Amino acid sequence: MIFDTHTHLNAFEFEGEASDAIRRAHELQVNEMAVVGFDFKTIQKSLSLASDFSEIVSIIGWHPTEASSFNSKIESWLMKEVFSHDKVVGYGEIGLDYHWMNDKKSVQERVFRRQLAIARELRKPVSIHTRDAMDDTYCILKEEGVPFGGIMHSFSGDVEWMKRFLDLGMTISLSGVVTFKKAIEVHEVAKVVPLESLVVETDAPYLTPVPFRGQRNEPGYTRYVVEKIAKLKGIDWEEVAKATRRNAYCLFGLEEI
Repeated sequence: MIFDTHTHLNAFEFEGEASDAIRRAHELQVNEMAVVGFDFKTIQKSLSLASDFSEIVSIIGWHPTEASSFNSKIESWLMKEVFSHDKVVGYGEIGLDYHWMNDKKSVQERVFRRQLAIARELRKPVSIHTRDAMDDTYCILKEEGVPFGGIMHSFSGDVEWMKRFLDLGMTISLSGVVTFKKAIEVHEVAKVVPLESLVVETDAPYLTPVPFRGQRNEPGYTRYVVEKIAKLKGIDWEEVAKATRRNAYCLFGLEEI
């Protein structure tokens, strides 16, 4: 019933444990997940998992903290080989990261714009990473456009930023952060974001929700994200689960089951 739209089951923390993690997710009614690959190794692992498990689709891109290593060879590989895989449903996570600043803003922006252009050419929705870079991310998305939609991954902005990104045609994704006591702005977003513009995620193994904060996150914990959003909205968790799953299917161009 629940679709985790952004997880890293391909991370080393889950090495040899994918089957067990998926089984535990099913027990919490998390039945589908998008595994995000963001560099050469994690992209290959995401594709492998998608081939091995019917529950998994892939989102593939080049992370902003890896921007300086993005080149024509990688671009060709992505376009000619990676995106020929029939379970790749989105381009990401791409964007800007001014927290770690592994590369200059100018380098990150160039790679971000180029990948948005590739996503348009491939007719794929985008998954957007933005950290300490909300204004620049918004401006670039507005200038470049997102004709096939996209997700604001683990959205951490306030209600006004939410409205601005929704106006661009983006979808808001809420993660375990919504369960954190001090995440007041994210709580307010959860209350007012339209159900038709919302998806959910874990970003596992990171951003573990309450009641497991401090431990390794897992795809199954999307259930606690859904329950918290439902509580904030004053509706049943099943309603949030069904709506966010439907939104994911629509965005990723999947056939409803």
